[in-house]
Amino acid sequence: MKQHMNITLRQAHIRFPIYESDDRSFKRTLLSAAGGRILKGDKHRVEIEALNNINLIIEQGEKVALLGHNGSGKTTLLRVLAGVYTPVSGAVDITGRVTSLLDSMLGMDPELTGLENIRMRLLFMGKNKTETAALTDSIVEFSELGDFIYMPVRTYSSGMVLRLAFAISTSVTPDILLMDEWMSVGDEQFRDKAEARLKSYVDAAGILVMATHDEQLARRSCNRIIRMVHGVIEEDCRV
Repeated sequence: MKQHMNITLRQAHIRFPIYESDDRSFKRTLLSAAGGRILKGDKHRVEIEALNNINLIIEQGEKVALLGHNGSGKTTLLRVLAGVYTPVSGAVDITGRVTSLLDSMLGMDPELTGLENIRMRLLFMGKNKTETAALTDSIVEFSELGDFIYMPVRTYSSGMVLRLAFAISTSVTPDILLMDEWMSVGDEQFRDKAEARLKSYVDAAGILVMATHDEQLARRSCNRIIRMVHGVIEEDCRV
């Protein structure tokens, strides 16, 4: 029996030290530090508290939108859930396999061919050789790369790389899906196809956590909205 998916954060704090040797550039760094709260330090070192005392439970079946201005902590929270950042205090417990679209090109090797990258990424995503072989043809077809699939990725245009990365990333039904804004990939013809695939992919996720600035998109795609301000949860409501 498949385990019940769940995300739990208990009193999670994220802090980033900032160092500068030049007073003027140090002030510029502080002024440009979006969101969070500046904690005391010495003359050339301060800490930015990016997330402060986050308590959060997300259960299977929930589609959660993180809303807030730049620097509110949305992306930092996603990166905590993805395992990129570790809280300096508090705890994060996740049951279920996390799939992150924060960087869909993570793990792509430009020296390998598109086909080799498909196989490598699928193995990295936990698929065995049999499962990888079963998925490969559909990924190649969806990407519309033709014979370029046998060429090194470094020879691709940026649009071709995005199409390949998107086709790979959305080929496996996610347990827990993390997104930073709604993805838009490729030219108009491919974008329509990608939009339909992404909607199906999101709908199939056991849990979705998506950061966005678009409240209409949040209400259309999610059943729960969390508003963040300066690294804290200001509001948590069902929609």
